[in-house]
Amino acid sequence: MSTLNLSGSHPAFFILVGIPGMEKSHTWISIPVCMMYSAALLGNSVLLVTVVKERSLHEPMYIFLCMLAACDLLLSTATVPKTLSVLWSLSTQISFSGCLAQMFSIYFVFVAESAILLAMAFDRYIAICDPLRYTAILTCSVVGKVGVVALIRSFCIMFPAIFLLKRLPYCGHNVMPHTYCEHIGVARLACADISINIWYGVAAGFLSAGLDAISIAISYVLIFRCLWGLPSPRTSSKALHTCGSHLCVITMFYTPAFFSFLAHRFGQHVPQHVLISLANFYVVVPPMLNPIVYGVRTRQIREHVAHLLRLGGLSCRA
Repeated sequence: MSTLNLSGSHPAFFILVGIPGMEKSHTWISIPVCMMYSAALLGNSVLLVTVVKERSLHEPMYIFLCMLAACDLLLSTATVPKTLSVLWSLSTQISFSGCLAQMFSIYFVFVAESAILLAMAFDRYIAICDPLRYTAILTCSVVGKVGVVALIRSFCIMFPAIFLLKRLPYCGHNVMPHTYCEHIGVARLACADISINIWYGVAAGFLSAGLDAISIAISYVLIFRCLWGLPSPRTSSKALHTCGSHLCVITMFYTPAFFSFLAHRFGQHVPQHVLISLANFYVVVPPMLNPIVYGVRTRQIREHVAHLLRLGGLSCRA
């Protein structure tokens, strides 16, 4: 084992060993991870450029979509480069401070993205159930304030986690069976009781993603009740179509997140390599699929992306 330079009870660095039991397959696992990360970078960048350049898309729905794309870029970029470095055996070390910074970034973005999905559900609720007041309620100022509140809430929820990890003694333990730093993964290296960390994680998860998911569910109950009362089936079908993309993104975001969250804390019989593999694909699959879902299902985005690509092709030929 590498010699440790200890600063107090903290190791100078952690060694990330990747996916336990699958070391021989690391190179093969890195291929889909790298491809999905590249697709996520391209798709979300194209989505951001499209919405920013097209003035007709400067509406609350698309501004929230830009926020979602930015979160996806940050989430995958905070994890995948280091993951690939570990899988390719280029660098398996990460400093203690760097590990905490990575952990904070991941959860900060996750909580912010959850808040944005809730804002998008509220946007759909107003658009369908109270369309005449849509522009009066969701002004540019309100949309901006929603984004600021999402960031402040994320910071307040996740900042204490840094101190909960710094207070723990690690007794020289610095080998972590993972490809990036997670809160509970770091805490389990400590040679002390981590009950506070576990219950803080549960509380933070419930107060952020848990309450957001409940609020989103309530929003859609109200939306479906409103759609049920519409006289025209065609109008109801069109309104429901506008919610389809959001529902797909919500499913992709919350399902693996809640499974991973609960399994890490209470799923003692779930194999470790399954949890770590899921954690790796979770940070690339939704960011890769989100722009595809919105691009395919949203006509305005599809048309403007095609327009930008045509302009790009003409400029290249010129």
